[in-house]
Amino acid sequence: MRAEVVRMLCCPHCGGDLTQTPAPGTALRCPNRHVFDVARQGYVSLLPGNAHTGTGDTAAMVAARTAFLGAGHYDPIAECLAAESARALAAPAVDAAAAAGGVVDVGAGTGHYLARVLDRLPDRVGLALDVSKYALRRAARAHPRAGAAVCDTWRSLPVRTGAAALALNVFAPRNGAEIHRVLRPGGVLLVVAPNPNHLTELVSTLGLLSVAENKRDRLDATLLPHFTPLDRRTVEFTMSLARHDVEALAGMGPSARHTSAEELRERVAGLAERTAVTASVSVAAYRA
Repeated sequence: MRAEVVRMLCCPHCGGDLTQTPAPGTALRCPNRHVFDVARQGYVSLLPGNAHTGTGDTAAMVAARTAFLGAGHYDPIAECLAAESARALAAPAVDAAAAAGGVVDVGAGTGHYLARVLDRLPDRVGLALDVSKYALRRAARAHPRAGAAVCDTWRSLPVRTGAAALALNVFAPRNGAEIHRVLRPGGVLLVVAPNPNHLTELVSTLGLLSVAENKRDRLDATLLPHFTPLDRRTVEFTMSLARHDVEALAGMGPSARHTSAEELRERVAGLAERTAVTASVSVAAYRA
């Protein structure tokens, strides 16, 4: 794991700074002798012993997400997020300290979006945080300047206070207080969330979870105690999806937890050979 990424991390037990032991048998350790092995895939687990990982993406969900995102269907979302990241860090910051710091992706999944952002920010390193070890096996190798750590994003993040200049949150739960803590003064949080008409052509047919009309208000309510809203952009486009694309799209999200793979496959088989599907999300920026 890159030294710059390790310097962003802290011990989940005592909050102490982590350092990396020399290879072979690379591990991270803190001054209080808590030790965390780096897996051969490149990620490190910083979960406390009583953590629950049942909400993490399964291997099947990760495979579906890798196939769907790899096919480029959500590229307009990734491109907007990368552009907004560059714009946010180029703007005058509230505090000069925000000019330094890395990029933390909270609920990063496979690291797909973090990699696109780092491509646009050549002087930054990135840290992917997620509760799914299956996702982070891919995130650890998503970009040469990225590292990955397993953690529960609803608890204290294993990230040093003020370590990040930019935080990403893409289709993921968010802990406003902790994201604010790990951002430097003047740092920016970018949140990608679905709009009510996102995937509307598939919701009833496949039994997907729908997006509440008040989702934007609920999002702001969780963040405004810690952040000042900057701006919000809508990214909306139509995808032409084959049946296998639709199956991957449904299988990579939370709806996959409520529908068996066999039932989903049967429903997808009833669709036309190709289906026009609306993608509609908001990309909102907030300053710490």
